[in-house]
Amino acid sequence: MTLPVGEEYAIEIATVGADHFRWLRKKNYAGWVVLVDENTRKHCLPRLQPWLDHPQLAIIEVAAGERHKHLGTCQYLWEEMFRAGVGRRWCVLNLGGGVMGDMGGFVASTFKRGIDFVQIPTTLLSQVDASVGGKLGIDFFNVKNSIGVFRNPEAVWIDPAFLTTLSDREVRSGYAEIVKHALIHDAAHWESLVALEDLSTTDWAPIIAHSVDVKRQIVEEDPHERGRRKLLNFGHTIGHAIESYWLETEQRLLHGEAIAAGMIMETWLSHRLASLSEAELAAVTQYLLKVYGHQPVPTSAHDQLIGLMKQDKKNEDSRINFTLLERIGHGIPNATAEPELILESVAFYNGLA
Repeated sequence: MTLPVGEEYAIEIATVGADHFRWLRKKNYAGWVVLVDENTRKHCLPRLQPWLDHPQLAIIEVAAGERHKHLGTCQYLWEEMFRAGVGRRWCVLNLGGGVMGDMGGFVASTFKRGIDFVQIPTTLLSQVDASVGGKLGIDFFNVKNSIGVFRNPEAVWIDPAFLTTLSDREVRSGYAEIVKHALIHDAAHWESLVALEDLSTTDWAPIIAHSVDVKRQIVEEDPHERGRRKLLNFGHTIGHAIESYWLETEQRLLHGEAIAAGMIMETWLSHRLASLSEAELAAVTQYLLKVYGHQPVPTSAHDQLIGLMKQDKKNEDSRINFTLLERIGHGIPNATAEPELILESVAFYNGLA
């Protein structure tokens, strides 16, 4: 399946193979750079090896994980690209999850004022979310994605077969973004997700296609996140703060796990500040707890969490910005909440244990 994003590029959902690299060779790049981490080098790169036949080929590996998504890793990548002789007519292939797509795209977009790149997402999270929409960046000053650019890839190649390399926990993490897309945009799809019995036996291809299409439509309407695209931030204002708080601890949460907790809290805010019913609040809360479990947020973290939320790039002034739910399947962007009410939502979440 091919989903065009305006006239800029296409998202292809299919087995990555000879046709993809035939298309790449026709673009006559002077060389290819493949960016991997230790996991994708071991589990994913061998699937591409038969077609990595460019005479000028560089494969650069970095450490895996959100804690390495920073300027130091970018500097290493830029240095290695210089050592490999990478020029402006090269193309970067980002083989990995959301961290690799965000950071690799940022590195490509800033190297020698920008070279082309292709996203090859290998996790469910990156396939349905991070690879779509041209938002690139790294974490800085303990704030997620606070340094970055908007720049579109030449193509996005989504191969559901890569998901067989993931743990059940990683799959669940990516699934949170699929749930988010349903909650903000498609009530009927929410009902179909709730009916899923076992994520480990799910046929992901049609679910990925639906979720990617939701995000694609929203991004086409608002490519630079000035209005409607902010819908995609549901669960992320609190979720990103929680993720950042736990990042340097032994109780580290995956992105989707933090976003699931954030969605519960922001669903509670939707009930208090928007028109979301109590029954819908209960339905969303119960389902997310069933899938993701519960990790309480200590009261000692409150000041740090509010501080992180105040630094969130979505804020347009001193107020903390949210996307809330008017009802399941219909989000509303540009809502705000006072710190006291936000902490009440955290207390609501903690009380669910």
